[in-house]
Amino acid sequence: MVVARTAEGDIGILPGHEPVLATMADSAMVTIRTADGATVAAVHGGFLSVAKDDVSILAETAELAQEIDPERARLALERAGQTGGGGENGSLAPLAQQRAETRLLAAQAHLGG
Repeated sequence: MVVARTAEGDIGILPGHEPVLATMADSAMVTIRTADGATVAAVHGGFLSVAKDDVSILAETAELAQEIDPERARLALERAGQTGGGGENGSLAPLAQQRAETRLLAAQAHLGG
């Protein structure tokens, strides 16, 4: 089973799902559940495609949860929160904060917390 957040909302994909092409949310977690366990990734932008029993995600950036350092993700979230809405990069602050939050959530999901 694959669970992902698209621009239209959350979607769950099981074997035999109808073909789908969707835009991924700006920052979202993707969870892939198999008989062997689950894999979680932080995904930022891109597309999700379902064809037959294949699910493909083409993302701008993606990080497997086990490769995310929770402390670095926490610091990035703090920095993004301090950026605020002003200055020349002010318009990027909400996106940076959203990406940092997603990375931290993915890392915590991997660690079981």
